[in-house]
Amino acid sequence: MEGTHTMSEQPAVPLTPPVPLAALLAREDLALRQIAGPADAGTVLHGAHASEMADPYPYLLGGELLLTAGVHVPEAAGTYFDDYVSRIVAGGGAALGFGVAPVHDTVPRALVAACEAYGLPLVEVPPQTTFATVARAVWQLMERARTAELRRVTEAQQSLASAAARPDPVPSVVRRLALRIGGRAVLYGPGGTEIATAGGPPDADGSLSDLAHRLVSRGSTTASDTTPTGTHLTAYALSQDFVLAVAAPAHAPGDHTIASVAAVLLTLLTGTQETGSGTARTSALVRLLLGATPEEVAPLLGGGDRWFVVHASPTERREHAHPGARGPVDVRLRRGARSATTHPHPPDQLTATTLGAALGSPLLDLTADVVRVLVPADRPPEPQPGWTLGVSDDVPARHLATADAQASRALARARATRTPLTRHTPPRAFTSLLPPGEAEDHARALLAPLAATPALRETLRTWLSLHGSWDRTAVALAVHRNTVRQRMARCATLLGTDLDDPDVRTELWFALRLIDQ
Repeated sequence: MEGTHTMSEQPAVPLTPPVPLAALLAREDLALRQIAGPADAGTVLHGAHASEMADPYPYLLGGELLLTAGVHVPEAAGTYFDDYVSRIVAGGGAALGFGVAPVHDTVPRALVAACEAYGLPLVEVPPQTTFATVARAVWQLMERARTAELRRVTEAQQSLASAAARPDPVPSVVRRLALRIGGRAVLYGPGGTEIATAGGPPDADGSLSDLAHRLVSRGSTTASDTTPTGTHLTAYALSQDFVLAVAAPAHAPGDHTIASVAAVLLTLLTGTQETGSGTARTSALVRLLLGATPEEVAPLLGGGDRWFVVHASPTERREHAHPGARGPVDVRLRRGARSATTHPHPPDQLTATTLGAALGSPLLDLTADVVRVLVPADRPPEPQPGWTLGVSDDVPARHLATADAQASRALARARATRTPLTRHTPPRAFTSLLPPGEAEDHARALLAPLAATPALRETLRTWLSLHGSWDRTAVALAVHRNTVRQRMARCATLLGTDLDDPDVRTELWFALRLIDQ
């Protein structure tokens, strides 16, 4: 290893990238020709500089193509060229361009020999090509390279931001980062546990783990290193002992910027801060546990007097399955083609937190496969990429339990109809014309045979809301369609009625809405 240093030594933005010498030689209009030195495709130029000084060393910044017509060469050259080339190499010159005419008809053989001896590429510049033209060509290539690098960085930033908005934001950001830098990315949690990994080669994991451990133990924010094989390593300290470590085969100018964007996003995704609002939420929880009512503690949450309840689950993706395809898919034959439903992984705490941030609320609850979010009424929920949402009415705090049931039913309907967001529809129709007490008494009496079996009543409600569709009801309730048929047959028996009769369906629907509203 070459030693660890803080990332402050690296540029914060991609500087003008170097250009390969081969790209300059490929310009047919220049007619340049390399006549000595190594033909290394890795030789790059950071600029072009013309000088007739006998000792160019004090004027070189490193990486230049030094252009000369040999005006400075004495008649009795002797060891002059050896000294001249050695000083160019010592000054960090990348290559030497020698102009033929008007001073020299050919490139001196002693210069060719010296460049071969010191490993300095020597380029012959023909008489028709001026040094200004060569220098301009170098700067044009550098500008094109810079534009391409800026475009790459911009696209990478957009891609990372898009990944952070997915239902699985942390692994998505790590995967996109590895893809964009063409290397490997690993997110370590507290204690050095691997949270997410992506890219290759995986044999860099040992070096990345060591660098991440050193970063944490020294309390630094960033560090970099290079392996004996030339792989560039970088580690970024995130929040709460999380570390992002990156291995890239070549350290391109924009890689640091791309990795820094990923580090910021992962810091936001993995970090939790106990702010004043967090303390207020804790206080609200304590008061509830000690017997306070929801309306008494709602002001502590800072969301106003009314709230939405949102139920959310990762969206299932349907796609055609190829023969031999593997993965968690439910395959059904349809007219000779294979249709697959990809079941997403259950959301984790980081995913749920990201959804809450997108909806504008940190008040959330994560269950096995559903995230419940309490959203202030002044922030109406909108569809979220990768999620299926069920949204309640906006209600006062004392009716949050009712809103929770509304959101649950709305989510079931959204799943069944494959709609990104479904809002609860409050009852409105003939029921509003009936005396509430009498209507509710009749509804409870009508549905009394189902009172002891909540699953039957919920199946009846869902089946009616989906116009008697067995398949959609099965999807909404996450059961087999045969289970739906069996339950509905049981409902018909207990109620002693014909569920195919539209009048019966209408009366049952009104009854269910009256009781559950």
